[in-house]
Amino acid sequence: MPNQPISGEQYAAEPVRFPVLEVVDLAAEAAAVAEPYRNMVIQRVNDHCLRLSVLNEAFGWHHHPTSDELFLVFEGCLALDLADGRELRLRPGEAVTVPAGTVHRTRALGRTVTLTFEELAAATVFVADPRPQPLREESPPVD
Repeated sequence: MPNQPISGEQYAAEPVRFPVLEVVDLAAEAAAVAEPYRNMVIQRVNDHCLRLSVLNEAFGWHHHPTSDELFLVFEGCLALDLADGRELRLRPGEAVTVPAGTVHRTRALGRTVTLTFEELAAATVFVADPRPQPLREESPPVD
């Protein structure tokens, strides 16, 4: 997760970096990111947006109550963990849509750049790790 955890409000309030009809060099935007985590709104599309994310680590468990989220890997490898224990792995040129309300987290397997399409001010609700934890075996009493 980013060094400084972000709130859902901060995530939703990310400013739009480029206006319509401005050509954006996505590779140059990604190459300019030096932080281990950066997520930015590149352009607005009606009431949705295109986000560019550069990840070198895991992002926290969360869901978006009213917005589907389409992930497209631009560079690297993205692991998408789901609450039911499944892991989806996406490589460059691969995409998947996570339906609204689905608890998930993203993990970069090395430096990874993704493009995400979602509602512009999608509410983000962070949650504790939802995966079932293994049962601990009780230690026998010591005499």
